[in-house]
Amino acid sequence: MQLKPISVGNITTENNVFLAPLAGYTNYAFRRLCKGYGAGLCFTEMVSAKGLKYGSENTKELLYTDGGEGLCAAQIFGSEPSTMRAACEHEVFASFPIVDINMGCPVPKIYKNGEGSALLENPLLAEKIVKECVKSGKIITVKFRIGITEDHLITAEFAKRMEGAGASLITVHGRTKDKIYAGEVNFAEIAAAKSAVRIPVIANGGVFSNEDAEKLINETGADGVMVARAALFNPQLFCDLTGTPKENKLEMFEKHLKWTRTVCDERFTTVFMRKMAAFYVKGERGAAAYKDRLFSAQSPDEILIIAREIWG
Repeated sequence: MQLKPISVGNITTENNVFLAPLAGYTNYAFRRLCKGYGAGLCFTEMVSAKGLKYGSENTKELLYTDGGEGLCAAQIFGSEPSTMRAACEHEVFASFPIVDINMGCPVPKIYKNGEGSALLENPLLAEKIVKECVKSGKIITVKFRIGITEDHLITAEFAKRMEGAGASLITVHGRTKDKIYAGEVNFAEIAAAKSAVRIPVIANGGVFSNEDAEKLINETGADGVMVARAALFNPQLFCDLTGTPKENKLEMFEKHLKWTRTVCDERFTTVFMRKMAAFYVKGERGAAAYKDRLFSAQSPDEILIIAREIWG
């Protein structure tokens, strides 16, 4: 695809291929891995503004960084403007010049709390949240879906509201809330958002190859693409999209495990890297048997032994 830098407020990204915030996965080690393979901007897992307000240590752990993944944005969710601003101003955000507001999460627990995609039904509150967060001095971006259901699409109007409230960039996931992560991406709605605003628009949904990315850009006119689930199976998809040199899978896995182990305890590393190895082994001969062994592994060293059998 055609690469270009993206201006987000007073910051310019290396390119227009971004890693999406993925709950449970886009921790420091995974962001650093994807950055090394060419991602122009990586996002943290979504963090609860209320969690920060009440001192959740787990919430703080999600924001760990030592700068090794380069330019990175933190994503928060919530529904109280003052609490959202306070989160942006929290000391744990010091290393993140960009804060993204989640207005697209379809998870029932989040939606029922009036957060995530529920804000699509309350555009006035969504505007208040953005306006308040802008006061923090952070560069504010917004990620949202095209609507709750197909019979009520709000993309263009919502995009204009976010721009008017002070957002410096928007990412549009081209599916409705009720589709979760399935179904076709609505190119026309993303294009409508692009036509409605002057700030950069990033298109999200269905990017599993360079061809997918090119089609998404060509059909929508968006300024860039965001890669989500596909990165879990193949972080080196960013190499395909940006022309960055590839490594073999074993080198990739060893690097990922090393960085995870550096910042996480042995138990978390074991559980997390079992999941990641199961993603990476998809399509390999004997994948099912390897997965069984991986999920029985009790330590990072045991996982590494199995990985070396698979890819060594």
